[in-house]
Amino acid sequence: MNRSGIILATICAALALLLATFGAMRGTHAAAEATSPRAPHAAAASKTKPASSPNSVAQNSNPAKDPGNGTRTGSEPATASTPDDDDLDMSVIRFAANPSPLPLFMARELGGTMVSTAALKGKVVIVNFWATWCPPCREEIPELVKLQAAYKDQLQVVGVSEDEASDDAVKAFTHKFGINYPIVKVSDEIERDFGGVPALPTSFIVNKDGGIVQKHVGLYPIEVYDREIRALLGMPVDVRIETFKDTGQIFLKNAENATELPGVGLASLTAKQKQAALRRMNTESCTCGCRLTIAQCRINDSACATSRKIAAKIVKEVAAGEAAPPPPPPSTDDTDTQSR
Repeated sequence: MNRSGIILATICAALALLLATFGAMRGTHAAAEATSPRAPHAAAASKTKPASSPNSVAQNSNPAKDPGNGTRTGSEPATASTPDDDDLDMSVIRFAANPSPLPLFMARELGGTMVSTAALKGKVVIVNFWATWCPPCREEIPELVKLQAAYKDQLQVVGVSEDEASDDAVKAFTHKFGINYPIVKVSDEIERDFGGVPALPTSFIVNKDGGIVQKHVGLYPIEVYDREIRALLGMPVDVRIETFKDTGQIFLKNAENATELPGVGLASLTAKQKQAALRRMNTESCTCGCRLTIAQCRINDSACATSRKIAAKIVKEVAAGEAAPPPPPPSTDDTDTQSR
């Protein structure tokens, strides 16, 4: 073989070695990605029921995240990471210092017996709004079953099903998951009395005196509930307990008590102007379609660009001494309703 042939063969051999090495590196990297553990995320599903069956929805174990609060409408359920790792402080328990009373209702559970919230005083209560088609609800149910079994007569979990399916279908689901606490079907009155439930799962935590001291939207670690239950039962806990004033965090109706709102700059206003601005935000409606006041929308969805823009406009008008615009005239439908 001449010299040029030897050189060409050497170059080809070197290239083949490089390609083989690169291919091996890519295979190792892909294998590492495939076997590396994924960090779990807490999610809240919108209350818009998906068009597919519950089983097919449950198989979607990695739904796309929605940057909002999980209230998006559409054929597929929107999900939101709730809570973020930075927001969930496991070193503290927070309870409302001004708890609203647990709404009174009587409803027949799927087993046929009556459930009355008035009979639950003396126990810690978790009122859990859920649905069979909600993936994070399905993940949360075994935790609630464990808590009910662990605390027995000291705790009462009450599940409020948002399903449109038949009672028999929901009952079959409860048997499959071994649910050991009463399940009632939601009604307009129950949802209204709880201030609306925009996403699932949503759980209200109730102390032994019947006051709602906390609300959790989305999937939370079982340790969060366990510590709260222990604290409310007077048992020792390994974290500090703080209180807060409910200014809409639990019940949006308490937004009128808020002195600050997420994403609203009030620092430039005098005390009198701030009061006037907050009054307007608690009486004027947001136009994003949420059917809430500006203040309620800011608390319910701090990412809402519509309420943020309107709130900034109100602050600017109040600072300039401009009067609030007159309320819009009643619509034709409202006029017809009143005349009837």
